[in-house]
Amino acid sequence: MSELQILLSVALGVGLAAAVGFRVFLPLLIASVAAYTGHLNLTGGFEWLGTLPAVVMLGAAAVLEVLAYYIPGVDNALDAVATPLALVAGTVVAAAVMTDMPPLIKWTTAVIAGGGAAGLTQGTTALLRAKSTATTGGLGNAVVATAELGGAIGVSLLALFAPVIALLIVVSFCWLVIRFARRRFARRRADTSTSS
Repeated sequence: MSELQILLSVALGVGLAAAVGFRVFLPLLIASVAAYTGHLNLTGGFEWLGTLPAVVMLGAAAVLEVLAYYIPGVDNALDAVATPLALVAGTVVAAAVMTDMPPLIKWTTAVIAGGGAAGLTQGTTALLRAKSTATTGGLGNAVVATAELGGAIGVSLLALFAPVIALLIVVSFCWLVIRFARRRFARRRADTSTSS
């Protein structure tokens, strides 16, 4: 496999994993449909993802997940469950599409880049929903849920059709989140020092 193909499969995996942070099952469903229709190659051991039973199961799970995020109170409870689930699903979907790589490199990349991107995206959206709940009493959560739904679909499709662009967007998003968190932490430390 050429270096370009390896880069594309890693970019695809990280893009799909980041989308898992928005909605756990929807990017898996999109990858499953793409594999089932022959538009996505899966690595050995993950052929099950491209089967009709997987498409049906993931379709049902995606519909339930999307609808549940529009129910006040349930959306916040789902975030508690979705965070660890996103880490696992992000790792799995990344590993599933990283074809022709040695297992150690594939799984290391899938865990660090895939699981990391999924966890960062999920953590950010969970914090955004918590802030929306605190400031709007949950009335603004439907807007957050709709934005997450759009993010899950958009990033998944972009990862399939333009994986390098998807990877650049994911890296930019991660950089912005980390930068924002550092500034917020520094501001809190300064406020704590001033009040002491």
